[in-house]
Amino acid sequence: MKKQSNLSRLMEYAGKHKILTYLSWILSVMSALLALVPFWYIWRIIHDILEVSPDFSQAGDVTRYGWSAVLFAVISVVVYIAALMCSHVSAFRVAANFRKKLMRHITTLPLGVTEKYGSGKLRRTVNNASAATENYLAHRLPDKAGAIATPIGLLFLLLVFDWRLGLLSLVPVVLGFLIMIKMTGKNMEQKMKEYQNALSDMSNEAVEYVRGIPVVKTFGQTIFSFKRFKATISNYEKWVIAYTKALRLPMMFYTTAINSVFVFLIAGGILFTMGGVTNELLLNLIFYIVITPVIGTTLTKIMFMSEDAMIVSDAINRIDEVLNEKPLPESRVNNIPSDNSIALEHVTYSYDGEKNALNDISLRIKPGQTIALVGASGGGKTTLANIVARFFDPAKGRILIGNIDIRNIPKETLMNKVSFVFQNSRLIKASILENVRMAKPEATREEIARALQAAQCLDIIEKLPNGIDTVVGTNGVYLSGGEQQRIAIARAILKNAPILILDEATAFADPDNEVLIQQALSALSKGKTVIMIAHRLSSITDADCIYVLQDGQIAESGTHSKLIEKNGIFTRMWKNYSESSEWRIAKEVKE
Repeated sequence: MKKQSNLSRLMEYAGKHKILTYLSWILSVMSALLALVPFWYIWRIIHDILEVSPDFSQAGDVTRYGWSAVLFAVISVVVYIAALMCSHVSAFRVAANFRKKLMRHITTLPLGVTEKYGSGKLRRTVNNASAATENYLAHRLPDKAGAIATPIGLLFLLLVFDWRLGLLSLVPVVLGFLIMIKMTGKNMEQKMKEYQNALSDMSNEAVEYVRGIPVVKTFGQTIFSFKRFKATISNYEKWVIAYTKALRLPMMFYTTAINSVFVFLIAGGILFTMGGVTNELLLNLIFYIVITPVIGTTLTKIMFMSEDAMIVSDAINRIDEVLNEKPLPESRVNNIPSDNSIALEHVTYSYDGEKNALNDISLRIKPGQTIALVGASGGGKTTLANIVARFFDPAKGRILIGNIDIRNIPKETLMNKVSFVFQNSRLIKASILENVRMAKPEATREEIARALQAAQCLDIIEKLPNGIDTVVGTNGVYLSGGEQQRIAIARAILKNAPILILDEATAFADPDNEVLIQQALSALSKGKTVIMIAHRLSSITDADCIYVLQDGQIAESGTHSKLIEKNGIFTRMWKNYSESSEWRIAKEVKE
């Protein structure tokens, strides 16, 4: 099957506006040819002046030719503006449609996919990749049409007056074109891909770095704590310097070649005047010296167009990469779980297809039970919680809720069944009311107020200027991490889903906020099936079962007392946790 061209792909998103793209090319060609007409009038002016020399008063048509040249130059500019207006309307439609399709598709993807890309990379794909297509359609393609028409018109002008000088003028064009091909070949296409990859990596890590600034300030760390961000900056720096140095020599030869036309013209003029100078030869030589700089400008335009074509090709590939991500298959039958039990049967999952993040996990949670997941970082705790919520599907095995495979439960039914409170809950730029109402769009103010009260948020609401109608974020108020967490808990309380997943819900809370959050979580967890991920082991002592995960497998399981009796991994974890807590208390007392 023949691969579809980039232009064809772009035109698919232009709809009925694609006719404007084609019209912009026609207008751009007309503008380019009209722009050459003033040069013919310049030739007429020089011709008339040389004819009457030295009595220049006899050159009566010079003024008329001059105004005619100005008129055609103005007409050329007006036609070019019309071309750009047409191309921009079409280009904006294409960029908008790309963004709409991307955002609609991203909303259908499981959260595991969006986490794989990272918010920085996805943002860059949605914004920058679509912007690259807009710049290409709005500017580069009309300019390309004009740049193709200009050499054809120039070729006619260069050969019609004096074919010998015309051929000499084309020598640097050929040299410059050969060097340009060398610079903009397949190697350049690969380099453009590497360049965009470096930018994407740096953008992605920059987002993560900014998000982590509060942690840096809290613990007095330096930028070197963010090694990945620094590494992407260093990688970008090395790439740009190496690439610039690699192009230094060919770019020098290219610039020399396209600007050497005067050398060939002067040499030709000397050679052709050895038998004597004629007005016609002098006229043509002067005219060629005036017109030939257009050649260098046109070639440079073509070179940058080739680069932009590679950029837009890479942009389309990045857009396709996201669009090719498949949403999880959905059940067409509205299977409703019989209860709130959860079962994992021989579940295996890998992020990269190599090392398993979860390896043959099997466990069962009864309705209303609270289980806790503990273990070292990277053990698979968050992956297990995410896979229960179907952020992604397991490579092997299955997850059951109410004895129904979650792959056979419609997405809306599953989402109504499960609530989340993440360790870094985020609020959107909207009022407190709207942030909480996201969980239940039809909720009344009274219902939201009750949820906020249950989540221990009354002290937050009382200090805000407009109460629950206060806007959070830019041009609004800012809340602490613990306060944001309590608002997120209020959202989960309002949703009132029977299954609750808590991923380090008190991780970034100060001591005062932690007490309030624990009270809110107690209210939220009543009568629900709860999966808790915790590093603070004191918060899970009452869990019905604690699962210790190590390298993607369940190493130990049982109640707190039974795990302590085993004197295994959990016992060592509890001992270390207890010692660190005692050390903090002793230190505070000493101070």
